[in-house]
Amino acid sequence: MQTPTTQPSDIAQKLTAPSKNSRLENIGRTITFICIAIICAVVLLILVFVAQKGLSTFFINKINPFNFIFGTNWAPGSLGPDGKPAVGALPMIAGSFIVTILSALVATPFAIGAGIYMTEISPKIGARILQPVIELLVGIPSVVYGFIGLTVVVPLIRGWFGGTGLGLLSGVFVLFVMILPTVTSMTVDSLRAIPAHYREASLGLGATRWQTIWRVLLRAATPGILTAVIFGMARAFGEALAIQMVVGNAIQMPTSLLKPASTLTSILTSGIPNATPGLQTNALWSLALLLLLMSLVFNLIMRAVAKRSQF
Repeated sequence: MQTPTTQPSDIAQKLTAPSKNSRLENIGRTITFICIAIICAVVLLILVFVAQKGLSTFFINKINPFNFIFGTNWAPGSLGPDGKPAVGALPMIAGSFIVTILSALVATPFAIGAGIYMTEISPKIGARILQPVIELLVGIPSVVYGFIGLTVVVPLIRGWFGGTGLGLLSGVFVLFVMILPTVTSMTVDSLRAIPAHYREASLGLGATRWQTIWRVLLRAATPGILTAVIFGMARAFGEALAIQMVVGNAIQMPTSLLKPASTLTSILTSGIPNATPGLQTNALWSLALLLLLMSLVFNLIMRAVAKRSQF
């Protein structure tokens, strides 16, 4: 009885034929590529849509971009003293930057102190108590922060300093509490990412624990901490509802932290429902375009700083 022989060509064909696992891998790769393409397309469409709407103020309504950014009068529905539409966004831009920078300056020392305590001083208490508290603060809705600021922070500032209590200082305190959990979490991650031999080498040379923290760990974690601060500033800059409830929404150049002021987000949220088609709506879209551009700037800064955090 003659047994069938296998030809070399048949063996090569079986070896080169796609297996079931390779076919599944190709299907998974295709699905992943489609998902990434959809995400990129959505982001691109948002950018194009906001840019088209925001630039209408300058190309359709013929508003000078310089006057828009550096002007101090905001009344898109009426004419200014010079007979031209008053669409100066400088008061809102200044208010946004003031509350963002001040809240980040206040939150950074607390975040670094909490991060050091959770990673170097008492990791067990940090993991059992502080970590759940931070996660709880992250999950609180913005409207709750705004309501607490309106009922607690504003009356306290009114009692301490006088005035209405509505203003940039109230916004700074509210944003400080809002971005503190985010900055703290990222600071903790940066400190935990430091290799163990950094600590061992410093302690082996005779340095104290505080000297190791101050001169070794914090310096090594500086890029990550800066990334956390910038990320917190990005969130503070784009916060709308909470800041709108405590800042006062007065469209005027900020001259004091205790006087009512406005931010880009507060004017957008309060002005869009009542905006009429035309220049007023286009001007609000221009404010949205400014917010979008600032978000892109914050992201670029974070990416540049994060490159230095590689060990």
